[in-house]
Amino acid sequence: MTISHFNFDQLRNLSIGTVDFVSPNEIKILLETDAPQNTALNTGVPSLFPRINGFVLIPNEVGALVGIISWLGVEHSQYPKRKGFKDYDLIDLPFPLRKMAVNPIGTLKTEIRDKEAIYKLERGVYSFPSIGDTVVLAKDEQLKSIVENDDEQACVKIGKAPVAGNAIVKINPNKLFGRHVAVLGNTGSGKSCSVAGLIRWSLVEAEKVKQEKALNLNARFIIFDPNGEYSSSFDDLNIAVKRFKIDITPEEAQTFKQLRIPAWFWNSYEWSSFTLATGRTQRPILRRALRELKGGRKVDSTDCSAAVRSYFSSCAVSLRSDINIGVAAFKEAGKTAFGKKLQSFSNEAAFFEAKASGELKNHLQELSATLGSIAKARFKSFVKNGENIEYYDGFEISEATAALDAIKTLLEFLGGNFIELGPNEDMPIDFHVNLLPDHLEVIAEEQGVLQFLDFLIMRIRTLLSDLRMKATIGNDPSITLEEWLNSYLSGISVVDLSLIPADVVHIVVASISRMAFEATQRYRRRNNVLLPTVIMLEEAHNFIKKYSSNNDEISPLEICSQTFERIAKEGRKFGMSLFISSQRPSELSDTVLSQCNTFLLHRLVNDRDQDLVKRLVPDNIGGLLSELPMLPTRKAILLGWASPIPILVEMNELEKKYRPKSDDPDFWEVWTRESSREENWDVIANEWQGKNEAQEIVTGKGTSPSENSLQDFNSDDNLPF
Repeated sequence: MTISHFNFDQLRNLSIGTVDFVSPNEIKILLETDAPQNTALNTGVPSLFPRINGFVLIPNEVGALVGIISWLGVEHSQYPKRKGFKDYDLIDLPFPLRKMAVNPIGTLKTEIRDKEAIYKLERGVYSFPSIGDTVVLAKDEQLKSIVENDDEQACVKIGKAPVAGNAIVKINPNKLFGRHVAVLGNTGSGKSCSVAGLIRWSLVEAEKVKQEKALNLNARFIIFDPNGEYSSSFDDLNIAVKRFKIDITPEEAQTFKQLRIPAWFWNSYEWSSFTLATGRTQRPILRRALRELKGGRKVDSTDCSAAVRSYFSSCAVSLRSDINIGVAAFKEAGKTAFGKKLQSFSNEAAFFEAKASGELKNHLQELSATLGSIAKARFKSFVKNGENIEYYDGFEISEATAALDAIKTLLEFLGGNFIELGPNEDMPIDFHVNLLPDHLEVIAEEQGVLQFLDFLIMRIRTLLSDLRMKATIGNDPSITLEEWLNSYLSGISVVDLSLIPADVVHIVVASISRMAFEATQRYRRRNNVLLPTVIMLEEAHNFIKKYSSNNDEISPLEICSQTFERIAKEGRKFGMSLFISSQRPSELSDTVLSQCNTFLLHRLVNDRDQDLVKRLVPDNIGGLLSELPMLPTRKAILLGWASPIPILVEMNELEKKYRPKSDDPDFWEVWTRESSREENWDVIANEWQGKNEAQEIVTGKGTSPSENSLQDFNSDDNLPF
C-alpha cells in the first residue's frame, strides 16, 4: 500500500491525529479533539478505540507503518492549541488534548489483485514518520491482515484477537514446534490448557489433510507430566496414545503401562550423578565397572591376571611417554617424580604377587625386584634440621628403558598390551544391574580403596531395593532397546512422574530425553532425513534450573538441566524440539530460554519473572508485556517466530473432557456437602504401605522381591557372562 492508496476522503474520514514525537522504539501522537473517545464507527464496523494494545497506521511512501498502542494520556494546556477556529473569528479557550504512544512493529503493504486491495504485513520498519504526519485508524480488513497469519501453512487456529475485531489467530505448526516454544504463566492462568490445546489443535488439523486416511498420524510427542494432569487430554485423536507410570493400581491397569527406563540405559554421567561419585577416585572405578559389566566381563577375586594386565598396560604407556619426553622426565626436573613412580610400580607388582599363583606369581616377583632395584640405586636421603629429606638422583635412559622392558616381559606373558574392545560405559548394553554393587566392591578391594566407595555402593543398593522402582529400572520384565524405541518414540507418550521418588526423578527424565535425542541423531545419520519429535516438559522449572558447577560432584538436577540445554542448542538440527511450560521462568536455565523462539505468555505476577520475560523480547514491544500481571484466564500474549507480530490472544476453549486435571479445588462445595467426598483412608494407607502386595504374596498370588532376586541370580540366562 503506497500513500496514494489512502485517498483524501479516507485520510479525512480515518484520521485521528498527528505525529508529535519520533524515536526508534516509540512514536507519540497528538489526538484530534474529534477523534473517537470510546468506539470508532468509521472503520467499516464498530471498533473499540483508543485501547491499549490496539493498532493504528501511519501512511508513508512504502505503505503504512503499523503501531501498537502502549500508552494513553491527557495534556492540560494553559493556552488554546486547537487549530481551525481562528478561520471563523472564534475565541477559543484552553482545552485538554489527548495523547498516545505507539510502538512500531512492522509495515503494512498493499497489492492490487483484480481491482481489490490485498494487505500484507512485513516485520520491520522501512522508514520512520516525520513530525506532523497523519495517523489513521486501521479498517477491519487491515486489522485482520495485521493479526491473521498470512503464512500458507498457518492452518492451526488457536484463538482470536479481541483488540483486532476478534480476528482469527492461526499458527504454522512447523514454526511453532520447529524452534522450541515456551508457555509461561502463573498457576490458574490457563497455561496447562494452552499446552494441551496447542498439541491437540495441531493434530486435529493434521488429521484433516493427512495423505493416507487409513493410517494413524505419524507424530511423536514425549510428554513429561509431573502432576498426572494429561492422561485424558489426547483422547479421541487418530494417533496412538500411551500412558506410562510407576506403581500402577488394578484400576489403572487398563489405562496405564509400566514405565520402563532400565538402569542399563543410563550412561556413566547419569550413574555418577545419581551416586554423587567424586571425580578423582569413585568416578573412574564406577566407569570401569559399567564398562566391564556391559562388555560381559567381571573381576574374579581368585584370578587377578586381567587386573594385572590392565594396570601394567597403563604403566607401560606412562613409561613410554617419559622416554619420548627425554631427560627432562627422568634425569633433570622430573627425576624424583620418576623414581617415586618406579617404586610405586614395584609396590603394586608386590601387591599383585601376593594374590597371584603359578607362573604369574614368579613374573610379578621378578618385575617387583627389577623395578625396585632400579629405583633403589638412585635413592638418596639426608637429615636436615632433624627432618629426613628423601630424593632421587637422575636416571639414565638405559635404566628407564630397562624398566619398560621388564613390564613388557610381563605383558607378553599375559598376551600383550590390554586393548579395550567392545562397548564403552555409555552404550545402552543390557547387563544385570543387581551385579553392579558387588562388582564395584571387588574392584575397590582389588585397588585397596573400598573405604572410599562405601557411600556410593550403598546408594546403588538402596535404589535397587526400592520396590517402587524395581519394575522401572530393573531387568525384569525384560525389554530390548528396539522395543523401548518403538514404544516411546511413536505417537504420544505421556510419562506420569507423580509417584517417582525425588532422588531419582531427574535421572529418569534426563535418561529418557537423552535416549530420545540420541535416537533422532542416529536416525538422521542413517536415513539422511529428520524424524520430527517433540519433548514437552510441564513444570519445567523443576527440571531445567540454573546451576553452578563449583564442586566435583554432579547433582541429578544438574545432569537433567545439562541434558535439556544440549537439546535446546542442538536439537533443531536433528528434528527434536522442546516445548516447555513453567510458572517460574526466572528459575529456568538461561541457555534453554534463550534458544526458545516462540513464547505464549499468560498472567505473570512475580516481578522477577516479568523482568526476565521483558529481557527476552525486543525493546519496542516491552510496553505490551506490562499487561502481564492483569491478564485474565485464557488470555495470553503470543510473540516470536510463530507469530508475525506480538498479539494478545484469547485462546480457544478446550473441551472440559480434554482439559488437564488442574482445576481449582472446590472448597465451598465440599464444606457445604454440595459435592461429596468419601474419606477412604484405609484403602489409601494399605496401598501406600504395600499391604495389598504383601497379602498377594502370602496367599500365593505373587512372588516376593527376595524370591525374584534369587530367581534372577540362579538363572544363567540373566547373567551377561
